Amino acid sequence: MGEWRTDPTFAMCRALVDGAELSSFVGGPFDVRAVAAAIRPEAADGFLLDEVPWENFPQGDHVRDVVHLLHTGDSLNRPGAGVVSGMCANDMRAATVLAVPFLIRIAADTRHPHRADALAEVSSPARARHFGVACRNELLLHRTGTRDDTLYDDYGVEVTGYPAGWSVAAARAAITADTALLLPLLNDSSPATRIRAAFRTRLSTEQDPLVRAAMVLATAEATRNQPHPPTTAWMGELWRDRTQVPEVRLAAAIGWLCLTDGHTPDDLHAAVDDLASDERAHAMEALPWMAAAGRSGETGLRHCIREMLHPEQPDPAGCDDPWAPNH
Repeated sequence: MGEWRTDPTFAMCRALVDGAELSSFVGGPFDVRAVAAAIRPEAADGFLLDEVPWENFPQGDHVRDVVHLLHTGDSLNRPGAGVVSGMCANDMRAATVLAVPFLIRIAADTRHPHRADALAEVSSPARARHFGVACRNELLLHRTGTRDDTLYDDYGVEVTGYPAGWSVAAARAAITADTALLLPLLNDSSPATRIRAAFRTRLSTEQDPLVRAAMVLATAEATRNQPHPPTTAWMGELWRDRTQVPEVRLAAAIGWLCLTDGHTPDDLHAAVDDLASDERAHAMEALPWMAAAGRSGETGLRHCIREMLHPEQPDPAGCDDPWAPNH
């Protein structure tokens, strides 16, 4: 893996720091939105990786190698699993965007042994920096639009200096372009796959508690991006509904808190504190939102509850210890 400062994109980032206008690079070879949009469907279908200018972006060659290994890997190991999400966690996502069309095709291949791993990686580049974030106003935040007239838009910059908003926009566009490939995953036999392809439309028929919870959080995240008061009201009814499984009620409570900014009802406090057992908190780590919100020494659910409902509580011991298990 080469040093990112030697990548061609670094020259653009250096120029931006020195006062160049971001708009002057729009549509060029270092605009990942334009580069990702130019990937031919035929190239993605045939895994023609050499057609993609991976080298234009920090650690792009490494991402290309990961996609190749994941595509050709045998069933005895999990080559490349976690690399894309790991780079996004390190706030270096520009090159990972180019992997999205290929990851979607691996996920859509019912015969591929690593399809669930590939699908798990797809959404990471499409989200703003969110790892370890569990507060009410940030957990499900999807900023809308990015401006080309300033480097420091709502998304800021990645660790390399690359405009993060460009990466997020490009990843979302790539996912949208391949929606037809993702929709069949709603009927997949694997709960893990259905969790990552969750939509509210399946809530009425889905039986697995964690998949149902994922659908609720996916709905809340979409509503945060495009406000819809009836959905927010429905979310409020859902966490109060004692006929729902605890996982759904917890997901609805967190979703409702992220969609509103008013006083937190006492009965929500009581419901969450009653339902959030340690066993359930660990089980809900299977949900991408909870896994992302977690920190060493603290599960995502516990972190969300503490940030949203008990901000007076101090950080647990070891939460910044990379070797500490999630409690």
